[in-house]
Amino acid sequence: MAHVHQLPVALVAGLHAEARKEVVERLLDAVPGSVALHHDLTDAPHGTVLRTVRDASGPLSHGETPLVDGCACCALREDLVPELSRLANDGATRLAVVELWDSVEPKTMAEVIAAHGGDAFALTAVITVLDPALVLPYLGNGDDLADAGLAAAPTDRRTVGDTFARQLEYAPVLALVDNDEADEEDRALLRQLHPTARHVPAASPELARAALAGFDVEAAAAAQHPACALLPQEADEAGVTTLVWHSRRPFHPERLYQALEDLCCAAARSRGRFWLADRPDTLLAWDAAGGALCVEQAGPWLASLPDAAWEMVPPVRRAAAALDWHPEHGDRCQHLVFTSPGLDRSGLERLLDSCLLTDAEYSSGREAWKRLPASFDALLDAA
Repeated sequence: MAHVHQLPVALVAGLHAEARKEVVERLLDAVPGSVALHHDLTDAPHGTVLRTVRDASGPLSHGETPLVDGCACCALREDLVPELSRLANDGATRLAVVELWDSVEPKTMAEVIAAHGGDAFALTAVITVLDPALVLPYLGNGDDLADAGLAAAPTDRRTVGDTFARQLEYAPVLALVDNDEADEEDRALLRQLHPTARHVPAASPELARAALAGFDVEAAAAAQHPACALLPQEADEAGVTTLVWHSRRPFHPERLYQALEDLCCAAARSRGRFWLADRPDTLLAWDAAGGALCVEQAGPWLASLPDAAWEMVPPVRRAAAALDWHPEHGDRCQHLVFTSPGLDRSGLERLLDSCLLTDAEYSSGREAWKRLPASFDALLDAA
């Protein structure tokens, strides 16, 4: 929570630009003395970022800031903190609403604001704005941001689907605009993708209260970290299914690699953590949306660390491991979650099970596992 003398700052994010703008306007109308800051990255490929500061009556100022090392988000970061400090020192602003540009993800900006606010300003909310009727089309969009004109830098390799998923899943508050085309399937998908989120109608008085409620950056980061993420639970509602798949047995690297395309296309969204027999000490993160899959190394499993190293591990990570500890494998596990309308649950379970070590392979032991085809080396070691 912000101290009395700190300027409250609410981040408003979302790829649904029209819906996002509607929510920002409603906040400016609902909170007297509020100001919105927006950095437009449309011209970032040409070297500049445009900043607009406005209140409910209209624009107050415009400015330009150059790219920093060719990175628009870096320029945003360098310009945002001084602007927030200026507003805080002025003393007239009751709430600063930071409207993030379409493809900017709130996690990075939230951590910047939390790290630099000091006594001047404090992050009080992260809100992602959604049009419920557009959730599935955006989540299933595998186009590169660059092709959609939404890249934040020339080197931006993200897709529309995975960017949208991270915007949705990071925010504890989802502001929903009205759309008569949204049906129960759309709303069920939204609930299953982020079950712990608070849904606030854009026209509700709750919106202003949510903008000032407080935000814990460390807790939000822990909830997204592959090792201890708060993943969705099993669900089946209005034609939308969430499958939670667990196993203690490691994956056969070659069989899993061959199944990747089918697995990442099996659901609108899938994520989690897993381990490979030939890399028993490496925790691997699974993140898929729009038919595009990202597999990354996320550090070691705790079971592979010497006891002395445990003191350096965040308590939330140790607690998550302890809750799911196995006498032989420790915290090593397969924990993958798939959410989609029309999910083929039984077919997906069969495919995942077929990628695990067989009984004979499993009983051959770890030294034999390490000699299995290293099918993921090119994918993981290039990262």
